[in-house]
Amino acid sequence: MSGAITATSQSDSGWMSSLISDAATVRAQEQTLTNQVSTGQVSSTYAGLGSGAAVSLNINPEIANLQTWQSNINQAAGSMDVTQTAMTQLQSIASSFYAQVNSLSSASASTVDTIAASAQSALQEVAGLLDTTDGNTYVFGGADSSNPPVPDPDAILTSGFATQISGEVANLATNGATATASAIIATGSSNTIGTSPFSAYMSQPATTLQAQAPVVQVGQGQIVQIGLLASANSSAVTSTGVSTGTSTGSYMRDLMSALATIGSLSSSQVGAAGFQGLVQSTSTTLQGVVTAMGSDAGVLGNTQTTLTASQAQMADTVTALTTQVGAVQNVDMAQTMSNLTLVQTQLQASYQMIAGMSALSLVKFLS
Repeated sequence: MSGAITATSQSDSGWMSSLISDAATVRAQEQTLTNQVSTGQVSSTYAGLGSGAAVSLNINPEIANLQTWQSNINQAAGSMDVTQTAMTQLQSIASSFYAQVNSLSSASASTVDTIAASAQSALQEVAGLLDTTDGNTYVFGGADSSNPPVPDPDAILTSGFATQISGEVANLATNGATATASAIIATGSSNTIGTSPFSAYMSQPATTLQAQAPVVQVGQGQIVQIGLLASANSSAVTSTGVSTGTSTGSYMRDLMSALATIGSLSSSQVGAAGFQGLVQSTSTTLQGVVTAMGSDAGVLGNTQTTLTASQAQMADTVTALTTQVGAVQNVDMAQTMSNLTLVQTQLQASYQMIAGMSALSLVKFLS
């Protein structure tokens, strides 16, 4: 009898172990399906993706890169928009005084004083525009974008730059137009602290500043220049007039020098020797400013157009890649919920069977 009982007990134990093992398997399936319903993902690990892991590993980094470059372009677009707005105002000032300076040759004494006063106001405006910011970034600041390119724009009329040019214009009758114009260009070109109206960083050679112009990465190995500089040309060739002594080589410096010059003229100089010559030299300088400024603004505008197109293309690519990787990473929610319901039913049945087996006893078996 004891042998029969032992055999039956061993059989019961085997059945119980099998039921518990099966229930554990179904419980694991339920947990997996519950996680999938909760997250919408096939698995939280690459191992759980099976054959789809390779697709996920290859595509996700590419999507991340594209999204980073899109973000870079978004930030750059804001800065370039602010720069273009400031450039539009600067171009307007340059064009206006180019037209006005040409009228000085035949202007009355009172008109000269009026234009001179306007030029002084314009010089202050230009200095302020060169300190334009996008958030906390000075858009004309180059690599030193956290500091103003012109440290004290409100005091530009009393700066060493303006007072030195004023002194040179005051000696026009003595020194003559050619010498005066050359002295003004030298002052405008100077990077000496106390003479230069710019910050110490901006008071560096143009080649140094151009090498540090603001850039943005918009693709693998693709770096694009996105900013302009306060004291040096960016994309434009050296301003015309350098060889003839009517340009500093920088349209911003030229504009400020020309405005300081016009602002220093007085009605008493209208008939003086050298007046007409200085007016003509200043006109030539402003003509070069308008041309070079338009070139730099045009290049920046082309860059904006190109980046906008690139961003749209990236968005399309991200959408396509997201769909592709989603096919291996994301679950079919309707099917997954249906599977979860089925597994939960199976698990409940397993628990009921285990409970039924547990209720059996040797006494019941013998009876």
